[in-house]
Formats: sequence, C-alpha cells, structure tokens
Amino acid sequence: MAAHGVRRLGIIGVGLMGGSLGLAAREHAGVAEVRGWSQSRATLEAALERGAITVACDSLEEAAAGADLVFVCTPVRLVVGHVRAALAASGEETVVSDVGSTKGPLMRALSPAEQRRCIGGHPLCGAETAGVANARASLYRGATFFLTPGEHVAPAAYQRLCDFVSAIGARPVAIDPEEHDRIMAVVSHLPHVIANVLMDQAGRHPGSRDALLSAGPSFRDLTRVAGSNRRVWTDIFLENRAALLAALATFQQGLQEVLEALAAGDAARLGETIERAARQRERLLAMGSLPARDLYRLTVPVPDRPGVLRDITVTLGDAGINIEDLAMHHISAELGGTLTVYVLGREVAERAAHLLAGLGYEPTVRPEVE
Repeated sequence: MAAHGVRRLGIIGVGLMGGSLGLAAREHAGVAEVRGWSQSRATLEAALERGAITVACDSLEEAAAGADLVFVCTPVRLVVGHVRAALAASGEETVVSDVGSTKGPLMRALSPAEQRRCIGGHPLCGAETAGVANARASLYRGATFFLTPGEHVAPAAYQRLCDFVSAIGARPVAIDPEEHDRIMAVVSHLPHVIANVLMDQAGRHPGSRDALLSAGPSFRDLTRVAGSNRRVWTDIFLENRAALLAALATFQQGLQEVLEALAAGDAARLGETIERAARQRERLLAMGSLPARDLYRLTVPVPDRPGVLRDITVTLGDAGINIEDLAMHHISAELGGTLTVYVLGREVAERAAHLLAGLGYEPTVRPEVE
C-alpha cells in the first residue's frame, strides 16, 4: 500500500473533478482500485473508458463500502446528503471528503461522530469544459487544496487525506470552514457576479453600435467567467448567500467611492483608488513568486483531546503558513503525543512557532537537514 494508506478510492460523481481525481489517484498516487458512482450510466461508461475508474458501481453505497477514502464530487446542493450517505455506508476507518466550493454548510451539518472521519475539501482548480471526457490527471497538480477539519477530527483521518492530496500533486492548506466561505465569496463568487453583470450591461448597450464589437483584451479578461454553468453557479451563490451578500455590500462601498469622486471631479481621490489597487496587486504577484527555501520541522507536544489538530492546522493556515507535511505520533491517552509539522523557510517556521506558543503549545524548531 502507498504511504498515504489509500488502496481503494471511492468517487461519488465522476465528472470533470471526480474523473480527474480518479486519473490522478491511479497515475500519480498508485491507487489500485477506483470505484465510481454517478447518476448517469453513460457517465460511468465514459469514466471506465477513460480509465478514471476501475469499477462502475450501481449505487453510492456500493462505491463507498470498503473504501479507504471517499470523495464526493457532486453539485454543492447535493454534497451534504451525499457525504452523510457515504459516511453511513462506509466503515469506521473510511475517510470522507468532498470538492465543493462552500464548506460552512457541510461542516455545520455533521455530528461530532461524523466529524471524526469527514474533512471538507476544496481544490482551487477546474476548467471551462465540464464532464469526464475533459478529465485529466494533471488537473490538481500545484493547486491549493483547502481542507476544513472539524473540532472532532481524528488525527489519523486528517493525515490520510493530507498525504493523499499531496500525492496527487496538490498543496493541502487547512482553513476554518466559515473563513473559507468568506474568502471564496470575495475572490471567486463575487468576480463571477461582476463578470455576469458587466457582460450583460455591455451586451445591452443602447447605442447605435454593438458595444461587444468594440470589446478589447481587458474586457475579455475581466469577463472570462461570465455565463458559466447556470445551475452550478446558482447553487454556489445560494449556498454561500450570507458571505456573498457581505462581499457585495463591501464592493458597493468601493463603487460608491468612485461614483462620488467622479461626481466631484476629485482627481486625487480617484488616483488613490487606483494606487490602492496597484499596491494590492503587487502583493498578489509577489506571493506567486516566493522562492522555495529549506524545509524546517516543528515538533509540538500535544494532549489527547478533541480539536487539537484542527486548532493547530487552522491557526497556521489562517496565518498564510502552508504545511508541507505533517505526522502525528500518539503515545497514550494520559501523555498525548507529538505532532510534527514541516514548513518552508526559517522565518516561516519561527512565525509558526510563535503562533503555536500563543495557543499554549511548546514547539521546537529545527531544520530538516542539518
């Protein structure tokens, strides 16, 4: 069995995301058996032909039974029901996750017992073309893969999922589910709303010349996601309704500032809105070009109680610290155990240690190679 401990993978919903997951599991993670289920038999046949699955199942329960790891890759409106069904159909050692773009509704729906072996997931990748016919093993390579462990997550379950995500080439990042949804509202869902509104406004321009005939590269870049799958995005907007409403309200405030500056002919105020955006864009570009540095190891003695793993991983994730790898060594219920966390760079490691010390832990920091 591979180091991630997944010999049999179950996939619920074998479309673009599920099919790509199956291909990546077989080609990059050495998974021997991939069992898939979709509502359409034609989809299952196509998945078998592509090699995305090795077994086409007649039910969700059949795909989940006996699996080491199950991914739910169905539309967000169905995720909670499908995750709970997969948990019910699988064994106590089976880990269940998903790839949906909202996490709060799922994690709030789970009982403490379900949280032990279910960790929400959201990979930041995809394609403009849907369906298993467009699946590819490289889809997850280099992608941030958000993980949202609950308060009662079992360390072994989290580690199995984390190791598997790394094996398919993605970068696992722990985050609080509600914070995840607030961030996605700003950087994913709001841009889709803006692109839709702008495209519709340009298309209905009442002048004598069709405005779309004059659209240049900047308009095309800004509206690339306009008109994306209606059913999928309606579900996403509604599932993340509260966070998206808050993001829209803040965006309205920004538009109001520009409107007032224009009405007053205030060049300085208009220029400041552009300068603020330029500074934030520079930060964005700098984040994408940070050089890889040496690997550092944080060793953290931890008690045997619920929530420890979630506290540590989410605290580091919220601080922008990417966990390259982790390992949990359990000693006993009385003595707890040791959590080993690997990060890139001495400065990052020292900042992580400071954050964990603030939570009451006593981490030690050492370079992996001395």
